[in-house]
Amino acid sequence: MRRILIIKHGAFGDVIQSEGALHDIREHHKGDDIAVLTTTPYRRIFERCPWVDRVITDPRAPRWRIDLMRKLGQSLAAEKFDMVYDLQNSARTAFYYRWFFKDVEWSGTAKGASHPVRLKNPKKVRSLDRMASQLKDAGLTVRYSRRPNVSWMADDMDALIAEEGIKDPFILLIPGCSIRHPQKRWPYYADLANRLMSEGYQIVTAPGPDELDLAATIPGITLKGPRGFLNWFELAGVMKRAAFIVGNDTGPSHLAAHLGAQGLALFGAHTTAERTGIERENFTAIEVSQLSSLPVARVLDEVHLRVSAVQLNSV
Repeated sequence: MRRILIIKHGAFGDVIQSEGALHDIREHHKGDDIAVLTTTPYRRIFERCPWVDRVITDPRAPRWRIDLMRKLGQSLAAEKFDMVYDLQNSARTAFYYRWFFKDVEWSGTAKGASHPVRLKNPKKVRSLDRMASQLKDAGLTVRYSRRPNVSWMADDMDALIAEEGIKDPFILLIPGCSIRHPQKRWPYYADLANRLMSEGYQIVTAPGPDELDLAATIPGITLKGPRGFLNWFELAGVMKRAAFIVGNDTGPSHLAAHLGAQGLALFGAHTTAERTGIERENFTAIEVSQLSSLPVARVLDEVHLRVSAVQLNSV
């Protein structure tokens, strides 16, 4: 049995997209021990992932904290890994290669890696294609990297949905995004909710802990659960039940896309939908130069076009 390490620190959308790559690595390493090195916010996701045996938490200490870096290096060296797949490919993980794994087989962009990534400009390539290319360069057969499927993340939310009086079919809105990227936030979700409700649709939001005030400005049902907000697994369960989802370029929208949900993401000029890999068979995107200039009417037209008549036949 070989000992395999996969490095994926984050962020949330990238963790979700790495699911297919993890599946391909598991297929290649049947019977081997596979660990993931990640950060605290994503530990529970990887612990539930069916392609992983165990999870190691990286505190991501500043590199000038020599004591903490030495402690991490010693704990990783004690694992005696035979192969590392660096799916993060950051300056930090390149540092880990040079200091902790120099004599270990390494797949990634770190200089001197035994299985280097051959893409000339990997950061300009769609994230799913980038991971698929990396694994192919490492000698793996690629079947799943371009089509991650995180259905295993979804909890059964039927009881909470019934308790809140939510009736099928309903439309879930994702109006928030990281506070570090306010330019990713479309400002007209309240107007969209009012328009959809006037047509008979039931509207639901499920805000994170820092989005409660925003959700309060949007008509419809705010789904909070007993803790005041849903965790990722509960949110995934709600998404599986939703007839349609409209969201910004944010982690929950990527979760919805790779759950197989029907939906629509709204993109400004910060990046392209094609590059993020969010577009799937049932999930598409609208791209504009500035989100504040995207009218409600255009989003509404797209919803009307894509919402399944079968799903909404009771509206």
